[in-house]
Amino acid sequence: MKTVGIICEYNPFHLGHQNHIMQSIRSIGNEEASDTAVVGVMSGNYVQRGDLAAFNKHARAKMAVNCGVDLVLELPTPYVLQSAEGFAKAGVYILEKLGVCDYISFGSESGDLEILSFASEVIVTDKANTIIREWLDKGLSYAAAGQKAADALMGKNAEVFKSPNNVLGIEYIKALNELNSKIKPITIKRTGGDHDSETGYSASALRKVLLTDNIPIDLMPEAAAAVCMEEINKGRKPISIKSIEQAILSRLRLQSDYSKIAGVSEGLEKRFERYAAKESSIDAVLEKTKTKRYPMSRLRRVLICAALGIKKEDTQEPPPYIRILAMNEKGKKLLAKARKKANLPIITKPASVCKMDGRAIKQFKLESSATDLYTLAYENENNRIGGQEWLISPVILE
Repeated sequence: MKTVGIICEYNPFHLGHQNHIMQSIRSIGNEEASDTAVVGVMSGNYVQRGDLAAFNKHARAKMAVNCGVDLVLELPTPYVLQSAEGFAKAGVYILEKLGVCDYISFGSESGDLEILSFASEVIVTDKANTIIREWLDKGLSYAAAGQKAADALMGKNAEVFKSPNNVLGIEYIKALNELNSKIKPITIKRTGGDHDSETGYSASALRKVLLTDNIPIDLMPEAAAAVCMEEINKGRKPISIKSIEQAILSRLRLQSDYSKIAGVSEGLEKRFERYAAKESSIDAVLEKTKTKRYPMSRLRRVLICAALGIKKEDTQEPPPYIRILAMNEKGKKLLAKARKKANLPIITKPASVCKMDGRAIKQFKLESSATDLYTLAYENENNRIGGQEWLISPVILE
């Protein structure tokens, strides 16, 4: 039986995600899902675009297992709140250290693995790095400088850097190459809306509907929509960064040194120090901090990192453990296999982290603190208790 890994957010899980899973299984030559195990490395309670996940990680992991994923692992929050490079590198590292994955599958606008692989090689050359440094010195953002390098070295194929899922795919391949991994990349051409568009099978479109207290049943698998309803009935309605705006602003006003916060460089700390403690809304902080050099997605991530106390040192080394969020029977068998091959400690019961080294304990405490802030977004005060990270075991579905 082959195993395919997918780095994901499922915020929330929709029909496009289900289609990607089935196409991934078929692309490795298996017509039946029973011949393939699917592992998801999923962001936790925060997502890479710089926001709170609409539903908590265990609910989203349950959606995934209900809809085709066999084993869901957590991508820890400090690595989620990084650039595409940092996000991809951490996700690939976890799949590699799990020791059981044969493939990694990702969606891309291009759908052309050869061009994406070529791009992943070109963008790390000395020529590319020289061009990138030159444009950074002229005040461009890293993404814009990278595009300039690609334009100079790849010609018309440089177009692949202009689409977000292509960029993530390139970063996945780069990470595989850096690790000298035997995991083989495969890509599925995306159809419908982009992940941040307001149309088609996009998570952004679904979140927009969910935040109006409606469930977009026609865009979600029935089993995923059922989990959404369960969460709402338990007093855990869909949330966003606006749900805890005052709590975040209070933490920003207590922050004294932004230079140590993850994602801060090139003088960005001065802009946050100038505006974060003065403005009366998150939107105002971001608007005042924004410049041509700092894209809004980066600013949102820095803002959340500052609120959570995530520092640069928290992302300088790769994830220290593998945490299980959910699994089914096939996932249990895969986990048993992984326990014999994994090169990182595997956490199923939260208390077991206390037996690990100091870096693992520090990471888990940071995750716990992040969850404590996240839960303040719930309307039902009974769901806002602290310390929940230490109490919840993986979701296990028969």
